[in-house]
Amino acid sequence: MTDSTPAAVSPSAARLRIERIEARILDIPTIRPHKFSFGSISRQSPVVVQLWLSDGACGFGEAATIGGPSWNEESPESILLAIQHYLAPAVAGKDATRFEALIQQMDAVCKGNRFAKSAVEMAAIDAVARSLNVPAYQLLGGKVRESLPIAWTLASGDSAKDIEEAERMLEIRRHRIFKLKIGARAPQDDVAHVSRIARALDGRASMTVDINQAWDGNTARRFVPELIDAGVTLFEQPVAQWNEDALAQLTATLPHTALVMADETVCSPQDAMRLARGRACHVFSLKIAKHGGLVRTRAVAAVAHAADIGWYGGTMLETSIGSAASAHVFATLPGAHHNCELFGPQLLVDDIVEHRMELRDFDLQLPDGPGFGVEVVPERLERFDRAREGLHAVHVDMGRGAQ
Repeated sequence: MTDSTPAAVSPSAARLRIERIEARILDIPTIRPHKFSFGSISRQSPVVVQLWLSDGACGFGEAATIGGPSWNEESPESILLAIQHYLAPAVAGKDATRFEALIQQMDAVCKGNRFAKSAVEMAAIDAVARSLNVPAYQLLGGKVRESLPIAWTLASGDSAKDIEEAERMLEIRRHRIFKLKIGARAPQDDVAHVSRIARALDGRASMTVDINQAWDGNTARRFVPELIDAGVTLFEQPVAQWNEDALAQLTATLPHTALVMADETVCSPQDAMRLARGRACHVFSLKIAKHGGLVRTRAVAAVAHAADIGWYGGTMLETSIGSAASAHVFATLPGAHHNCELFGPQLLVDDIVEHRMELRDFDLQLPDGPGFGVEVVPERLERFDRAREGLHAVHVDMGRGAQ
């Protein structure tokens, strides 16, 4: 492995080669509509990657978008094609234990496409960890925490339904951190919606709002103080991705009781450096897919740690594959963290693993099994495969003579 890889792997493991890759799009309905400032989804369509090593070990990776290409430039269809035509051939026969080298090989043949690259890297890390019979976090620096406080997003758009949902989550001790998706309505209506929920919860839970880039700088400066008065403590991406000046101005003017979190604005380590230099936010939302994989997620987190910026464990509403991979890397990160929201599996009508990660006493428990610690059920992959009539999984067979 290269020096930039977080942990050393034995010489025998270094001979592990990537032999075969399959990828497919799944279509899984959600338990209710999930609304954002830019639209609503009633199903999630992750791309699932399955990767085999020369010793027979198999790992899984995932790239999920929100609403197809609504969140960024990649879609399930483009992710699948990027893996099929560029990324899988680029890593054919390569040493799977050299994670940074795999990223560089994918970068050399395909610019951007971070989501697609993340799915391939994720599957390689899962496969190598399973070959070594160790949890993936052992290859990522080792865990510093056993569990993560987990948030739940209230995104029905209906105040009464959101209050009922929040009360149920509190009663079963699953969530006491709630994120509200706003920005689709007039700011005054959003403030009223948030205030109704805050009054109903009456200090029994902490509250975050995700504005998903919907406001301009003036709107944010006008209405964020009202939301603080309502009890909101964390504000995610209130302005457009490009509007770093407005983000920095808002960050500089908020009272110490509230924090600004960058999401769409912080994708690469270079983005993180620029935001840190400009003191443009208090918190980074970390998401494996948008950073281009687990290794690059750690690089962004390292910038945050060095710059005294907190981090938050974000989600792209993945199945248990991507959620467990995220949990493994988040568990290794130092610095101030502001909880996580790896609730994607709970938003789906069904999952593709035998057992989901445990939620207990408001915390997500880190799985300790080999790889990412979740076991995929092949029949469920088949059930949700978009191409059930004629499997269009991407097959890239490297052969035993591949170098």
